Amino acid sequence: MDNMCQDLAMHRVVVLALPGVVPFELAIPSRLFGAALGPDGKPLYSVTTCSLDGGPVGTSADFAIAVDHDHTALAQADTLVIPPSASGREWGEQKELPAPLRDALGLVRPGARVMAICTGSFVLAAAGILDGRRVTTHWRESDHLQGLYPDLMVDADVLFIDDGSVLTSAGVSAGIDLCLHVIRRDHGSEIANEAARSCVVPPWRDGGQAQYIRRPVVEADTTTTAPARAWALEHLDRPLVLAELAARSNMSVRTFSRRFQDEVGVSPMTWLTQQRVERARELLECTDLPVDRIAEQAGFGSGGSLRQHLLAATGVSPRAYRRTFRTAPVGDQGVSHKPAR
Repeated sequence: MDNMCQDLAMHRVVVLALPGVVPFELAIPSRLFGAALGPDGKPLYSVTTCSLDGGPVGTSADFAIAVDHDHTALAQADTLVIPPSASGREWGEQKELPAPLRDALGLVRPGARVMAICTGSFVLAAAGILDGRRVTTHWRESDHLQGLYPDLMVDADVLFIDDGSVLTSAGVSAGIDLCLHVIRRDHGSEIANEAARSCVVPPWRDGGQAQYIRRPVVEADTTTTAPARAWALEHLDRPLVLAELAARSNMSVRTFSRRFQDEVGVSPMTWLTQQRVERARELLECTDLPVDRIAEQAGFGSGGSLRQHLLAATGVSPRAYRRTFRTAPVGDQGVSHKPAR
């Protein structure tokens, strides 16, 4: 069935494939949003991929992609996604979009959500959509984007930025993180996590996490921290100390901390706090447990500690977070994630 003819109540995502599009990032929205299912097992999003003229699109690889829709699909978009492309980057550098693309973007209704993956941000910048906003892109391109558009606030140190109706991400897998964040924002952690499991990808990486971390390749016979991490996730409700985690990996605290940082990109205690916050969010969304009880199960010990950490991560209190997900209609934006600088 044509995506554009599906249930009108379904959130409509339209992905615009421009010449020289990167195939991996082009496919991310369809794969992730397509995996988001409601409690009844029905899709929560329809995803339509289009080109400007409805014809095949050349890619950055050695093949072209045939699409079934032209630019008129943009008029139906509740969310527009611009993946990276050679042409989009070039037009962004020229600070002038070709007339067909300008006209196509003009079809997007006011209030629609707009997302750019990687250098798709160059297209949005040239269109004026990013004016005055805090944005991100691939770390290799951030200085270039900032130089071309000095009124932007380009942050190269994050995976994605949620600026309300406009969202931007870094490159490659950060597009996955952005789509999962949007699903979580729309429908909560349980549905986002199930979509992640279906796609066999990590369910959550904080948008404020660094894009580029120099990580040495771990030798095949080297002990890793993965078993300790898996064990910690099963015991978040109890006090966990660094020495105990190190012992489970048969390492000294110093070696464990160094290897953990190399493998995960953050310190053990930072990672542990992130996992506790995620557990608390799931419990707030999916249970009626009192806040103090949720704090205990997530390992924060007290409602006050949970409140402090949840405020830092989402900008709202536990009760406000729960109220948002319990009262917002399906498809509402929910809590806007504000990654830390």
